[in-house]
Amino acid sequence: MISSLIRMKAIIVKELRQLARDRITFGMVVMIPLIQLLLFGFAINTDIRNIPIGVVDQSGSTAGRVITQSVSVTQVVSITSSYATVFEAEQAITKGEIKAALILPSDLTQRITQQRVLGQWIVDGSDTMITSAIMALQTMPFTDFDFEIRPRVPKTFDVVLYYNPTRRSAVNIVPGLLGVILTMTMILFTSAAIVRERERGNLELLITTPIHSFELMIAKIVPYIFVGLIQIFIILGLGHYIFAVPINGAISQILMGSLLFIAASLALGLVISTIATTQLQAMQMTVFILLPSILLSGFMFPYEGMPVAAQWISEALPATHYMRIIRGIVLRGADLHDLWQDSLWLLAFTLIGLIVASVRFKKSLD
Repeated sequence: MISSLIRMKAIIVKELRQLARDRITFGMVVMIPLIQLLLFGFAINTDIRNIPIGVVDQSGSTAGRVITQSVSVTQVVSITSSYATVFEAEQAITKGEIKAALILPSDLTQRITQQRVLGQWIVDGSDTMITSAIMALQTMPFTDFDFEIRPRVPKTFDVVLYYNPTRRSAVNIVPGLLGVILTMTMILFTSAAIVRERERGNLELLITTPIHSFELMIAKIVPYIFVGLIQIFIILGLGHYIFAVPINGAISQILMGSLLFIAASLALGLVISTIATTQLQAMQMTVFILLPSILLSGFMFPYEGMPVAAQWISEALPATHYMRIIRGIVLRGADLHDLWQDSLWLLAFTLIGLIVASVRFKKSLD
């Protein structure tokens, strides 16, 4: 019995020493729970504030300005733009520049006198949390002014929901799920690419070939592009036929936007593969990227509900930009020209990632 405990103690001490020497694994032991605690406790907030909206004040009256200021004071929304026509506001919603628009009609003063509904909200209904926050303003009172603005009807504003009038959560989740799954599989597959070659002893063979580092990085990611396209077909196809998720955008736009994200994710995976020394470390670092991608990209919680520091981290993640692209194309019928900023960011991220990975791989050969 005692000898058995001694042998077990020796193995335990050996494992602890090995863990202490493995800096990446030891760092993951500390960082993963720390990051989850900070994300769930600080960054994740379901109490939505400062939703970007536009205003179409066709009345040009004092009452219109009072109503606009009163809506802004609630801090639920943040007025970022003013538009001359409803069509311009609708285009801004399609492009993702705003989440909703407040329409104040030209007969606003007459509506106040007759105690009718004062105006209308048009809302990007694809995100149910933002929809609920805007709909809470539907019955907001206006009583703290020199003149009374109090409709006789139960509601102050009408609300029109675009893209998801029935407020089904699947409409928002299925396109977002595409970003999460691609993040997990693309980074996981390629993060072990160089490590696997090293562990199998193939790295020495690659060194002796005339292939350049950048060429190797490109060749490593191309096969996985087809894997990503298959996953896109499965998720969107089944989402459309099983959950009735509408596909309002062009298939070509979906493919081009998805290819940008797949390339960015694969480039990130290659960078990880040049840092990790074992496949286990590569998997741990993939989890380190995956958790913020799920929680901060807008997949589960609206971007507008996050504090500024969390939004900065979110902007650095490829998944955040892809969420905007895929939801914009699939649900709102936008195209990559409308979402050019996110598209350009993914392209730049891919090029920088490939360059970093090829440089680091070249250094590892020296």
